[in-house]
Amino acid sequence: MGKALIIGAGGVSNVVVHKCCQNPEVFEEICIASRTKSKCDAMKEKLDGGKTKIQTAQVDADKTEELITLINQFKPDIVINVALPYQDLTIMDACLATGVHYLDTANYEPPENPKFEYKWQWAYKEKFEKAGLTALLGSGFDPGVTGVFTAYAQKHYFDEIHTIDIVDANAGDHGYPFATNFNPEINIREITANGRYFENGQWVETKPLEFKKVYDLPQIGPKNIYLLYHEELESLAVNIKGVKKIRFWMTFSDNYINHLTVLQNVGMTSIEPINFEGKEIQPLQFLKAVLPDPASLGPRTKGKTNIGCIIQGTKDGQPKTYYVYNVCVHEDAYAEVGSQAISYTTGVPAMIGAKLILEGKWRKPGVFNVEEFDPDPFMDELNKQGLPWHEDFNPTLLD
Repeated sequence: MGKALIIGAGGVSNVVVHKCCQNPEVFEEICIASRTKSKCDAMKEKLDGGKTKIQTAQVDADKTEELITLINQFKPDIVINVALPYQDLTIMDACLATGVHYLDTANYEPPENPKFEYKWQWAYKEKFEKAGLTALLGSGFDPGVTGVFTAYAQKHYFDEIHTIDIVDANAGDHGYPFATNFNPEINIREITANGRYFENGQWVETKPLEFKKVYDLPQIGPKNIYLLYHEELESLAVNIKGVKKIRFWMTFSDNYINHLTVLQNVGMTSIEPINFEGKEIQPLQFLKAVLPDPASLGPRTKGKTNIGCIIQGTKDGQPKTYYVYNVCVHEDAYAEVGSQAISYTTGVPAMIGAKLILEGKWRKPGVFNVEEFDPDPFMDELNKQGLPWHEDFNPTLLD
């Protein structure tokens, strides 16, 4: 049916590649491209011999011209961007120049300014419309599945949605004193930034990790959850009409918070360059170099994740509550694709989004977030592709 160019060669890319190869009737051919071609070759070696043909290539995703050359050589139908968020715009430019659909899992973020905003990518809407191309933003889990969950709730269970609480819990244990489950630079920038939530048409800013609650999550039990800002809040506030409050919560262990506090206190999480022995370095980039590679956590991580949406609103004039969530087992994810559940829960939805675009089910010209499409085919694919979801119509609410 189609060809996909997959840019990036980390843990999420590994999942996307595996999942594309599990759906060869849609992904007849893929090309894995990264700055480090040896990582792409290692993935190809694992999966060669199946029905999906695999190529690899070296590319610097910061350079639009290099991307254009590669796209013109491989001629994909879609580019799946699982590189760094800093590279979203160069890849979108290359897709426009070559007439190819685009998908990513995280919104653009300027390297020098840790702001998670869609404005840069939403500005491409007219260009993609004129080119007759689809750009699907944030087709990971959060953002991604959380938006699909919300759209599904709106379509099937609510006349009006008033409150959305997204809860992202990881009860996995990798055995290290401190490590991050995905790119440390992105992860730590996200957590050390001020929190924010949407209420009554306004954004309310909070101090980093200022609000903490305990929530009893299905299959993993009570966990400390902290209010953060997360990019899907911005798109849901625009696309879910009439919503009054949207918040995002994430679990962190006391051990994780303690380590992070110390690292912050000594300046190791700063993105301000310092001069060290005549060289300019960012402390956070140095920290990233000394922490365990997230891709190495797979075989060590035990336990489960639970990510879902607690939704309140009305149906037929009556109050209604709904909780929809997925539980993913780290060991099962690793056994299937060689990556832990954090990568798995991002990589599977990226493949599903690309599959729906190639099949024409989620294809229309412009730049879109996932909640702007019909959620039903995506929800169906989640059950088929390894991320089954559960429903609870009487959940505990977060006041």
